[in-house]
Amino acid sequence: MGRVAGFLDELFSLDGRVALVTGGSSGIGRTIAEALGRAGARVVLVARRPEPLDAAVAELAGHGVEATAVPADLADRAALKAAVERVAEVYGEPDILVNSAGINLRPPMSDLTESDWDATIAANLDAPFLLGQRFGPAMAARGWGRIINIVSQQAVRAYGNSGAYGAAKAGLAGLTRSQAEAWSRHGVTSNAIAPGVVPTPLTREFFSDAQRVATAAARSMVGRNGEVGDFAGVAVFLASTSSAYVTGQTIFVDGGFSVT
Repeated sequence: MGRVAGFLDELFSLDGRVALVTGGSSGIGRTIAEALGRAGARVVLVARRPEPLDAAVAELAGHGVEATAVPADLADRAALKAAVERVAEVYGEPDILVNSAGINLRPPMSDLTESDWDATIAANLDAPFLLGQRFGPAMAARGWGRIINIVSQQAVRAYGNSGAYGAAKAGLAGLTRSQAEAWSRHGVTSNAIAPGVVPTPLTREFFSDAQRVATAAARSMVGRNGEVGDFAGVAVFLASTSSAYVTGQTIFVDGGFSVT
C-alpha cells in the first residue's frame, strides 16, 4: 500500500501548489476546487457572490482543504484586476489557474443584443484572457504552471441558441491553444475541458425539461448525463506533473456525447 501511495503522490500530488479557481463556489468549479485541494493544493476561490463563496470555503475546510475566497465580478475589468492582486497576496502567486466561471445568456440569435454579447464575452472569454496574462508569464518565469479552461460542447458545435455563449467558448478553446504555444516550452501547460450535459447552475433551465434530459442521456455512449464529480480526476491530472506533455488540448469529458 505504501508503494502505491508513494507512486500516486509522484504522479498526482499537488502539495506546495497554489490553485486559483474562478467559479469555484458552485458546479464544476466547486468540484475542481475540492479535488485540487484534496490533492494537496491551497485554493483561492473567485466568484461574484460572497455568501456561496463563504459556504464553499467552509465545506472545503471540512475536507481538510486550506482555502480562501475573493469575491469579484469577473465581467468587470476593474474589479477583476483588483481581485487578482488580492489573490496573489493570500498564498502567493498561483501555480494553477482554473477558469470555470461564466454566464450562460443564450437568447435566439435574432434576439441577441449587444449587451448580451458584451456581457457573455466579458465573463467567458475576456476574464480568462486577463487572468492568463496576469499569471501565465509569472508561471513561465518560475518554470512551472498549469492553466485549465472550462469550455463547452458549443466550442465545436452549434445547438440550442449557442449565440454569444458558443462564440465565447470557441474563443476560449482557441485561447487555450495560444497560451499553450506561448508558455509550454517554459513548463506551463494550457488545456481545456469540455463537459457534456451536466446539471449545474448554468444548465438549470435545460434540466427543467425532463424530455430533453432523457434525450441527452440516451445520446451519451455511457447512457447517462454527466455529474460534477466526473471532473475531479481529469482536473487533478491536468494540474499535476503527470500532464507535463499534454498541452493545447481540449479534453471532452462527456461520456462520448461529442462523438455520437
